[in-house]
Amino acid sequence: MSIDWTKFDKQVDFEGIEDKIAQATENGDFPDIPNGKYEVGVASMELGQSKKRDDGSGGDPMLKIQFEILDGEYKSYKLFYNGVMQPGNEKAIGYQIHNNNEMLRNLWDSDDVEFKNFGDYNELILDIADEIIGDNWNYIIEKGKNRGGYDTFKILEVLE
Repeated sequence: MSIDWTKFDKQVDFEGIEDKIAQATENGDFPDIPNGKYEVGVASMELGQSKKRDDGSGGDPMLKIQFEILDGEYKSYKLFYNGVMQPGNEKAIGYQIHNNNEMLRNLWDSDDVEFKNFGDYNELILDIADEIIGDNWNYIIEKGKNRGGYDTFKILEVLE
């Protein structure tokens, strides 16, 4: 099977690619963004799925939000909110949906966030994403860590 590799060339801005490669070579892996407050925009948001684990578990619904840092030392770097919801875990599912609802309410600056089922939730997330991505909705976000060492994010301010 022959692949038309030129189709990928149409997706790349070749004018700045050498600088980007040099910068990546110089900086190595993405830095660990320290805990603190950042001005961010939402680069993407969707209801996705967690990765399956070797033991066959996983693949749970997950609210995935990619924030882009807008200024400072870490400008253009990304922060990743991954709010997993485990439908098979009766003890955790209510708490997990509540946390994701709170994140969505704070991003959208609205109380009109409600979980009815995953299909409707997906549509709600897409509607919110359509409204806040690219329309100058920026945020002051606080990044921290929980007891398990996972990143936490709290919206402190909406900057419309």
